[in-house]
Amino acid sequence: VNHYVSEVMSTEEVELKHEDQASDIVLPTYHLGPEENEKFYPSKAKLVAKEILNGELEGKVDEKWVEEWADFGDEFEALSKDIADKIKEKCKASLDIPRYKIVVQVTIGQMKDQGVKITSRCLWDTATDNYATVSFQNQHIWASAIVFGLYTD
Repeated sequence: VNHYVSEVMSTEEVELKHEDQASDIVLPTYHLGPEENEKFYPSKAKLVAKEILNGELEGKVDEKWVEEWADFGDEFEALSKDIADKIKEKCKASLDIPRYKIVVQVTIGQMKDQGVKITSRCLWDTATDNYATVSFQNQHIWASAIVFGLYTD
């Protein structure tokens, strides 16, 4: 035997019951651009990159190491990756740019009376995306670091 119980409520009781079940309404948050304090500023990224590039290379690279590099090359590959990772991590930590993707390119070469030009092309939003570049040079090597800040919606 099935028993059905119907509940009769007054209008006030219905409203109170709905109020108890109501939850906060959260509207969608669309970020069409970064806040002013969360923008990628090349001048700030340049300071970070210059500090790390100079700190990692100043006084640590001598002629003997460079000559060995010409034969094997693995140490400079590892060094350039390490420098790029340090620049990227410090930029993420200190620049307060949570919605930006940071890409760092570090190039290191031996000083041998040659000329080098490093260029890059990117398709990006000029209102939000930017880059910073720094270089290092001594009598044995040259190095270039490019930090790209790309806003992700």
